[in-house]
Amino acid sequence: METFSSKDMALKAQKKILSQMANKSVVQMFIDDTSSEILDELYRVSKEYSGNRSEAQKVVKDLIKVVVKIAVLFRHNRFNDEELKLAQNFQKKLRQGAMTAISFHEVDFTFDKGVMSGILKESRDMLLKLVNTHLTAKSHGRINHVFNHYADPELLTQLYNPAGPLKPHLTKICNGLNKLLEDGTL
Repeated sequence: METFSSKDMALKAQKKILSQMANKSVVQMFIDDTSSEILDELYRVSKEYSGNRSEAQKVVKDLIKVVVKIAVLFRHNRFNDEELKLAQNFQKKLRQGAMTAISFHEVDFTFDKGVMSGILKESRDMLLKLVNTHLTAKSHGRINHVFNHYADPELLTQLYNPAGPLKPHLTKICNGLNKLLEDGTL
């Protein structure tokens, strides 16, 4: 017997439409102003690091699409109890990553690219496990693209270089992360 669910169909349509509309106005429905500012700085970091505007746009657009799709899944209560526990662990890992990033920024000569890269890779793996049955292989590829890009030890080394050109972006990113942590958003 064929099973049809208008709720499932609506969810699929919503994810598809939102993935096509990953622009600033859609982002603001799901992402607050501080997070949006962090995304802007991540774009600038990627652009300056890679020297490739279109690649930087693609990484941030992939990140936005993933965030929006996960928000839609949460909004529609698509995660079971086990997945919700995994989501909580993922959120803890993100908090740990944010606090580590801020600490490395605030305390000179403490940056360890292996630690930061490791946290990002662990976060990626947790997120992939969380959305394994909910998102397509294309979305999984987006997750890998984003996390692998920002977990690149060379990018992280340049980002945390005290005299490097990316330092102002890191300062703004860390200020935003601090605000999200203080607000309890992250």
